[in-house]
Amino acid sequence: EPDELMLKMVDRCVEAVTERGFHCSLNLHRAPGYCINGAELEKHNLWLDAEAQDAFILQWQLFAERFATYNEAVLSFDLLNEPPNIGQYGMTRAIHKDLMERTVAAIRAISPHRPITLDGLGGGNIAMPELAHLDISMSTRGYQPMALTHYKAAWCNETQGLPRPIYPGTEYDGLIWNRSSLLKHYEPWALLSRQGIPVHVGEFGCYNRIDNKTALLWFNDILSVFHELGWGYSLWNLIGDFGIIGHNRPGTRWERIHSFYVDRELYELFRMYMKKE
Repeated sequence: EPDELMLKMVDRCVEAVTERGFHCSLNLHRAPGYCINGAELEKHNLWLDAEAQDAFILQWQLFAERFATYNEAVLSFDLLNEPPNIGQYGMTRAIHKDLMERTVAAIRAISPHRPITLDGLGGGNIAMPELAHLDISMSTRGYQPMALTHYKAAWCNETQGLPRPIYPGTEYDGLIWNRSSLLKHYEPWALLSRQGIPVHVGEFGCYNRIDNKTALLWFNDILSVFHELGWGYSLWNLIGDFGIIGHNRPGTRWERIHSFYVDRELYELFRMYMKKE
């Protein structure tokens, strides 16, 4: 049963974003029966339980009705943050495909032109050509190689105990990572992009446990790849351990820009790759 007090909080968030002239991407981070952080806390399993799947679709129907008057230029729906790896929690491509098709159809029955985004499988990394027919955009992630971007990240089990990374040349997941490896990683997404499916990088960034010189070498390569592929991207995050402000990586040149002390060299990389050819 919908919690009207919580829905009013969502209303205020959407209003706060859109009334300032920004586009709002409304996303479910914790869905009924699944969250990339602590899925075991859920009573149900989104991938195996019909009750959770029905609740997921109902939530998006409710949002479609509640925000139907918002122009598509200012509000889009991102249905689920970072679905799991294939086989994890019982999720398969077929189960995911069926659920997303049903949800998109339910939204479009109410709001036919609402822009919809689907995150890639495997935490946003695995492309989904099986859903290319839905007239949606797709969202990938920019954290490869994880051995570098999540070095000593306490919440990331797969990178615990790995040696201090270098770049280029980090060894991870059977590859030696450099710009060519990054392009190879994104080839399935680039194929979708060439077919006319809008692709963007919903999150990317580098944790603050490596030196900034190494981080900047990686940032230069990955930004150049996004630029070459013509994709938009969102840095995780603005202020904090992954941010352009306050990451505190050793060897950073900080400069005051407006009210913040900013990583000047990273800032200039963003400026350079934002320029069109």
